[in-house]
Amino acid sequence: MERRVGTISRGIRAPIFRQGDDVITIVTNSVLEASQSEGFEIRDRDVIAVTEAVIARTQGNYATVDQIATDVKSKFGDEPVGVIFPILSRNRFATCLKGIARGSKKVVLMLSYPSDEVGNHLVDLDLLDEKGVNPWTDVLTEARFRELFGYNKHEFTGVDYISYYKELIESEDCEAELILANDCRAILDYTTSILHCDIHTRVRTRRLLMQAGATNVYGLDQILNSSVEGSGYNKDYGLLGSNKATEESVKLFPRDCKEVAVGISQRILEITGKKVEAMIYGDGAFKDPVGKIWELADPVVSPGYTEGLEGQPNEVKLKYLADNEFPDLDGEALKLAISDYIRKKESDLVGSMASQGTTPRRLTDLIGSLCDLTSGSGDKGTPIVLVQGYFDNYIS
Repeated sequence: MERRVGTISRGIRAPIFRQGDDVITIVTNSVLEASQSEGFEIRDRDVIAVTEAVIARTQGNYATVDQIATDVKSKFGDEPVGVIFPILSRNRFATCLKGIARGSKKVVLMLSYPSDEVGNHLVDLDLLDEKGVNPWTDVLTEARFRELFGYNKHEFTGVDYISYYKELIESEDCEAELILANDCRAILDYTTSILHCDIHTRVRTRRLLMQAGATNVYGLDQILNSSVEGSGYNKDYGLLGSNKATEESVKLFPRDCKEVAVGISQRILEITGKKVEAMIYGDGAFKDPVGKIWELADPVVSPGYTEGLEGQPNEVKLKYLADNEFPDLDGEALKLAISDYIRKKESDLVGSMASQGTTPRRLTDLIGSLCDLTSGSGDKGTPIVLVQGYFDNYIS
């Protein structure tokens, strides 16, 4: 009988994970118990995805504000620190900023405008045009920004991040100065010791600063990239991808994720005989067209996955085939012609007109985004996602 269902994404409920838990066993058992209770089978090439928070929690990958402060102090000493391009987030950056300020005597905070890297706005872009401000060239002091635009609260959080971040720095007995600019080199008029906090543009920012004469440059990925006084750490991403845990601690992005993914795949194979793929996922790579926020505040969508998730989809566009290759066919004849085309398609369709519009992105970014939307970030209680049929096509 012909299959009538394609891709299915299921949120799998699981216990609350704690430090030291055997994540591979719990994930495997949760998926198998769900399959029994809901009456579905595990198949070859299913994808089992686990949110990064679960991995970090079981690893105990946490750090305190004091440990952040110690690392910052060891890298910058008593020099004024230019903290540039942070995202505007109580969850993602405020606790990190507290640690940075606690380890510094003075922070010159430079925010990008009209929005941060992921689309959180300080001011509407149209207002810049109205006021004659060029965000690519104009450097604004806090006073000048207030003169032009007043006090603005974030549409969703209700927070004035300029005031919030400045007050947070000063609450740590640290002098604060705030400017707004989009050229990273503008900070060099204030200090040559710089901590750049951007995520996806960090390599270019570091290069430009060093070429322009900065003497002491670190990225947020270089803070807690090794353990400090017994803290957690992430050698690849440091504080990038961290989240607030308590008022005095953060949960770091997890380590050794590929090993966990491979372990889950192997355990399922041992129990069921099915060869599944597995991945760890964080933020999805999608943008909200209303709030204009790009979801990806993590350094990558997936920090670890099995080999079968390498690469991009290799698909053809069915409507292109119907309209261009077989415009005179209909019904069963059209179905047979398209099915035959799919069977004979090339192994690499890059550049082919038949593949235009098929979302040429990495599999891990696509599947990770699907999983992030499925699991949500609230109280659904489904930190595991089972994706079935993702690699099927029209003739499966």
